[in-house]
Amino acid sequence: MVAPIERPSPPGATTGRGFTVQHVHFAYNAVMNFPSHHITPSRRDFLARAGGGMGMLALAAMLADEVQAGDAKRVANPLAPKRPHFKPRAKRVIWLFMHGGPSHVDLFDPKPELIKYAGKPLPKELGAVMTRRKVAQNALLGPVRPFRKCGKSGLPISRFFEHLPEVADELCVIRSLHGDSVNHPQSVYQMNTGSILMGKPSAGSWVAYGLGTENADMPAFIVLPDPGGGIKGGPPAWGSAFLPATYQGTTLRPGRAPILNLRPQKQISAAQQRATLNLIGRLNRQHLNDRDNDDELSARIAAYELAFRMQSAAPDLVDIEKETPETLKLYGVDQKETREFGTRCLLARRMIESGVRFVQLYSGNTGGWDAHSNVEQNHGAMCRRTDKPITGLLLDLRRRGLLDETLVIWGGEFGRMPMSEQGKGRDHNPWGYCVWLAGAGVRGGSHYGATDPVGLRAAEDKVHVRDLHATILHLLGLDYEQLTFNHNGLDERLTGPSEARVVKEILG
Repeated sequence: MVAPIERPSPPGATTGRGFTVQHVHFAYNAVMNFPSHHITPSRRDFLARAGGGMGMLALAAMLADEVQAGDAKRVANPLAPKRPHFKPRAKRVIWLFMHGGPSHVDLFDPKPELIKYAGKPLPKELGAVMTRRKVAQNALLGPVRPFRKCGKSGLPISRFFEHLPEVADELCVIRSLHGDSVNHPQSVYQMNTGSILMGKPSAGSWVAYGLGTENADMPAFIVLPDPGGGIKGGPPAWGSAFLPATYQGTTLRPGRAPILNLRPQKQISAAQQRATLNLIGRLNRQHLNDRDNDDELSARIAAYELAFRMQSAAPDLVDIEKETPETLKLYGVDQKETREFGTRCLLARRMIESGVRFVQLYSGNTGGWDAHSNVEQNHGAMCRRTDKPITGLLLDLRRRGLLDETLVIWGGEFGRMPMSEQGKGRDHNPWGYCVWLAGAGVRGGSHYGATDPVGLRAAEDKVHVRDLHATILHLLGLDYEQLTFNHNGLDERLTGPSEARVVKEILG
């Protein structure tokens, strides 16, 4: 004899997408036509009804299993590691963003002609160029400090840098980068998101979306802003825009409170916190069952879980007291002028060592490297703060065996004009400037491309910002044409709708 299903189930237990366990029980009883008072059927009744009933029950069970799998997929960790499109050269990225626009002609792009024509107008044969504040009519300003050949490769580096020549043979300088805006916010957006307009996902968000993280207790994309103030354009530079919110950059600070409002109040125990999170998780999942493909809610569920794990992981990660005195000295943490930036460089190494996928570290507050009035004064101060920490970072990554699988990027949102501004300064120049890459199998001790004779605009082997982005993705094993997200009917990508190319000439 067969009795109706009366297995005990927890209240509200669900098999997925609104199917509760009670629904399945009810479906079985309804299909079998058992009366509500559960009168036991005869063997003949059971056999007569079983042909159709068992099929319907099997279908109900299959549907329940299918939707349960769908729910599990939707609330699974969106930051779980994902396979790249092809074998990568790099597994992680550290982006050293020099906010404000460092002067390429004073740091990495020596121009003998600029010395020759210093104090004279821009040669007419170089043509007109869009500038701000009518600086195009000003006299040319020669390099503020001389260059010298560094390392075995003889890579030219300005004397603004005292320590960076130690790692010259790790650097690949792209001298022909160019973008599309002369203003800070738009250029910050373009360098970070590929577009001069706000509202596009950042490169770090695309990488997090494409690859996930190797550390389940930390976000895939972490941002270390300059404590002196925000950047021009603000947090959208590391936002996820239309990508799920899980992939946006998480800002982290040194000290006992690396993430604001992360730790619970002292009177709340770990057990209480866990119980609260469990309750929130159950309620969120019930809510999610009725709202198919709600990425925001799925991201929130995952964020609660991640935040709980980060309460113990993040403080340990930013605790640099465990580092040796020699390591602290290597990064300049022992010196007042380099302590702050050196600490963040050291944190960047600790993060990628722990499995964080993408770390972006900003140098420069709202002013930063923006040397309108005095390049010597501005760049002298900014280089003193960053030179030793960046050199220490590259040396430390190399000796720990991390540099070959880590891509390090240095650069700002644009360069600066060869003409003078206010006598000793330079205005913005997005038409030709430098970034350098290190690690991840790029050709160290080399440079690629060139600006014109005075450094005004990219002239040879031009590299647009979208080409730089395509190259970064390529080094991570991601095809920039395949890494897409459908938004408003369009397959969006980091490089945008325009053509892009991977700069394979810089690969070792």
